[in-house]
Amino acid sequence: MPETIRLHAPHSWPTSLKRRRDFLRLIAGASGTLAAPMFGNWSRAAGENVLTIAIPSNPSTFDPVNASNHDAMVVSQSVFENLVEVGSDGTTLMPQLAKALPKISTDGMTYTFDLRDDVIFQNGQKFTAEDVKYSFDYLLDPKNKAVRRPLFDPITAVTVESPTRVRFQLSEPYRPWLFYLTKYMGIFPKGSREQGDPNMFRVAPVGIGTGPGIFEEWRQNDFVSLKKNPHYWQKGLPHWDRLVVRIIPEDSVRIASLVTGRVDIISAPPPKDFAQLKNKPGLKGDSTPSLGTWLVLLANTKKAPFDDVNARRAIAQALDREAIAKHVFYGLVDPVSIPAPSRGWWFSKSANEVNSFNLAKAKANLAKSKYPNGFEFEMMMPSQPYLIDVKDLAVVMQSQLAALNIKINIKLVDQTIILQQARAGNHVTALQVMASPGEPTYPIDQYGFGKGAVYAKASNYENPELQELIHSSYAQNDQETLKKTFDKILNILASESPYFWLGFVHASNLWRDNVKGFKVDQGITMRVRDVSKD
Repeated sequence: MPETIRLHAPHSWPTSLKRRRDFLRLIAGASGTLAAPMFGNWSRAAGENVLTIAIPSNPSTFDPVNASNHDAMVVSQSVFENLVEVGSDGTTLMPQLAKALPKISTDGMTYTFDLRDDVIFQNGQKFTAEDVKYSFDYLLDPKNKAVRRPLFDPITAVTVESPTRVRFQLSEPYRPWLFYLTKYMGIFPKGSREQGDPNMFRVAPVGIGTGPGIFEEWRQNDFVSLKKNPHYWQKGLPHWDRLVVRIIPEDSVRIASLVTGRVDIISAPPPKDFAQLKNKPGLKGDSTPSLGTWLVLLANTKKAPFDDVNARRAIAQALDREAIAKHVFYGLVDPVSIPAPSRGWWFSKSANEVNSFNLAKAKANLAKSKYPNGFEFEMMMPSQPYLIDVKDLAVVMQSQLAALNIKINIKLVDQTIILQQARAGNHVTALQVMASPGEPTYPIDQYGFGKGAVYAKASNYENPELQELIHSSYAQNDQETLKKTFDKILNILASESPYFWLGFVHASNLWRDNVKGFKVDQGITMRVRDVSKD
């Protein structure tokens, strides 16, 4: 059951934030011989090269067409591959199972891929264009209820032209869809959905990918293990014999496991301790600004008090994002009040200034609302860290909104349940990190504001002008034209404040200094295909 808590933060800046980190500081000064807890019964075979990583939350599924947990995609993306992939910069498309990027017709509605001829699935079946068609036909069939189907709705037909050539026909120009392939799709063997256990893709995708890792075992709240694919098409990869993904929700235990060598790489390091830990002997660390990962309070505009635009504006202007970025996230969040990163070419300064911190404006907007004396509302947040820990943020938000006599009732909920509730529109608000490739359309379109969006009910906000602007951006490829379109989109969202954007999260990781070839991925999900250990 969800846990409901009330954190009575003082009106002044909270002084309790440091206390949650005491154990982490102890660990940061510990020697490499410090005892660390054991996890599960998995053990290393003699002479085996094992890469062990730690993430804070359980996978919800390994099925790429239903994936939602970006931390856990390190597993699904090691099993399944796509026609194209995106570089660690989050913006550069590269061929993967395709030999090259597709040939695109002049009207932008036909994409033709030439495929690699040297790929076999982990079950020994040769990869061909028939598998591509089968995979997309499954995704696009409404009866299969794939969560990610709306991303690919404009695809009207997939045609096999030869064993190594496949053609996609679209109903309209749709610029961003290639980026969506890189996270929310995978290619699987023809006939695999009808064979074996119907839950295979969700819990045990054995032998049905082309990637470097072959699924072995998943123990809830403990670990996932993959073994090396000996017939992987990228010769010499992976460098590991086995990949073990530990599930370690607690920051302190995740760090202890890294410091003591129980794990080699961790995700979601606590921001306050990151700078110190990355310079600790035996460890390395790095971060990179994200262009597609929001830190946001999702609000359901069909539920009070978020049915009132002035109440929403009051909250948006009462949040001091600069202070949050500095004192809660220690520079690992770039503060903005709109769904565009300050480093992105599509950023709008005018839109960002609409809801910059201004307590006088916030009070004036609250006075104009249906709730002039303040109100309280429920806020769901992850019970375990997801990409970045937001518990300290919740305390600070309580403190900042108390200046308007607005009270937040916090409900700690499993991340998977939060996303399910938000997609169904059953929430009031949800404090979330929403990750996506570094492409501007996807998060705005699918996280609440595009017609038929995956998370349309998370906002329940409908604006025909906004939807038309989003739709028109599909056919635009010129950056100058796109920037003008996004400037209009962002100003609408700033004025209407259907969500409360706090900033863009930096991707960050810590790892042992004997780990080689690891790069922090701007798209948040760890990439381990090329990683080796001394």
